[in-house]
Amino acid sequence: MTESKKNNTIDFNLLKRILSYSKPYKLLFILAISLTLILATTAIIRPLLINKMLNCVGVTDINDSDYIPDIEKIDFINQMGFILIAVLIFESILQFSNIYVTNLLGQNIVKDLRMQVYAHILKLKNTYFDNTPVGMLVTRAISDIESLSDVFSQGFIVICGDLLMLLVFISVMLFKNWALALVTFSTIPLLLIATNLFKNGIKKTFTDVRNAVSALNTFTNEHLTGMRIVQLFNREKIEYDKFKEINQKHKLANIRSIWYYSIFFPVVDILSAISIALLIWFAGIKSKTYHIKLGDLTFFIMMINMMFRPIRMLADRLNTLQMGIVSSERVFKILDTTEIIEDKGTSQIKDINGHIEFKHVWFAYKDENYVLRNISFKVHKGETIAIIGATGAGKSSIINLLSRFYEINKGQILIDDKDIKSYPLQYLRKSVGVVLQDVFLFNDTILNNITLHNPAISYEDVVTAAKKIGIHEFIEALPQSYQYHVKERGTMLSAGQRQLIAFVRAYVYNPPIFILDEATSSIDPETEKLIQKASIELAKNRTSIIIAHRLTTISHVNKIMVMDKGQIIEYDDAITLRQKVNGIYSKMLELQ
Repeated sequence: MTESKKNNTIDFNLLKRILSYSKPYKLLFILAISLTLILATTAIIRPLLINKMLNCVGVTDINDSDYIPDIEKIDFINQMGFILIAVLIFESILQFSNIYVTNLLGQNIVKDLRMQVYAHILKLKNTYFDNTPVGMLVTRAISDIESLSDVFSQGFIVICGDLLMLLVFISVMLFKNWALALVTFSTIPLLLIATNLFKNGIKKTFTDVRNAVSALNTFTNEHLTGMRIVQLFNREKIEYDKFKEINQKHKLANIRSIWYYSIFFPVVDILSAISIALLIWFAGIKSKTYHIKLGDLTFFIMMINMMFRPIRMLADRLNTLQMGIVSSERVFKILDTTEIIEDKGTSQIKDINGHIEFKHVWFAYKDENYVLRNISFKVHKGETIAIIGATGAGKSSIINLLSRFYEINKGQILIDDKDIKSYPLQYLRKSVGVVLQDVFLFNDTILNNITLHNPAISYEDVVTAAKKIGIHEFIEALPQSYQYHVKERGTMLSAGQRQLIAFVRAYVYNPPIFILDEATSSIDPETEKLIQKASIELAKNRTSIIIAHRLTTISHVNKIMVMDKGQIIEYDDAITLRQKVNGIYSKMLELQ
């Protein structure tokens, strides 16, 4: 099947998968279907009542001049009027209930699906996030999922109701007067052609709008996050022009959709007016031949208005259904992503000793472009080792693998002589405390950024940890102290302050293994001393790995590992490496 044909057809497998999310709300789904079907079958009652009331006046045909009803029939007309009012009230209640129930069903499904998507995203490997724009994921998790609500509130259920309503209308009209029915149906072929053209045209514009929204989200998210770089390199005008271009595409896509609507709706109104005109003309010259009464003519005029509306809306609703299915395909693509970190471990040691061993580990971020080659080393319980080397040597990759942010290609990583895959992922990461070079703080208070809303960590624990790390006085000096709001990404604090808060965060979680990733590469000497003191405090009774560029920060370590191009070049204590003739470490000391 070609792409264009595929885009013009409804994928019923995807529709079935969407509808499967209504299973927890089976009663709500049945109620929504029932209300829609009742509305579809009762919509014909009002025109029939009006038809009966007008025919009750005793007019033989529409050319009769005597429109005065018999006095005996006035009571009947009054009764019919009360019934008509009751029907209107009943329809209004049904309409309200139907709209409420279908939207409630849709929103419940959206909530469940969004929770499922977010839970799935939390399990994805870092490789997936490396290759996927954040703005695109936001669009999938927010806008695309939201459009699935329309599948229930304006799509599948309502379309079924409209089709049933049309079937009822056509059947009753043919039964009432086949001649007038055929006249009424004379413009339907033109209406169906216009509807099909509208449906195909508007669907393409909807797709363009969705793509433009995704592009806008991706661009805006990326450039707001990197606003400092934009301003630092005076790229405001360039980036503004890029945003202007993307925004222009979004505007044009919406304008095209408006253009289709502005053409289609007047065409429908014209065809409706033509049908009414043909109906009146035919009734005027054939009223005696086909026994056309005033009530019959009024009934068919009402039916034209009532019948054209669902046909007109059918195109819009089919597009809504189609776009909901297209959006679901994008969402399900995320759910079907297999780049998930396997979490089948069952081993949980009460007290991890922290003995780490890498055995012939090979790792590549992509294909076989290995950044780590046959890495083997051991870190004994309570030891602190430092890993040094040029940028791109593979230092950060080692700690990423230890926490299972990425999976190794070959080899084995052991903690306490057990493969790290044998530990539950949550337990493994709880046992490994990491302070990254680029510390991320949430748009929250200092206290919540330290505890991460963990109820097991008390305020007193945080204060004790801050005193140990040496940042308590600084926090106390801030407005509102530990309740100070650090804003998004912690922009209200310096890099060194953010890293010290990250130390406190690692300390209160009390992990048996501690990792420090180049946290002193961009801070002042005074803060560096605080961080060095904090790292020594954290290293007590723990196995620690420190990645650093400044050799002055690793004077307290037991061993130093020198890496280059994904391989271990040297691995020994500082004294031995310093005395090594033509050694890499000794040359680095001379340079610094």
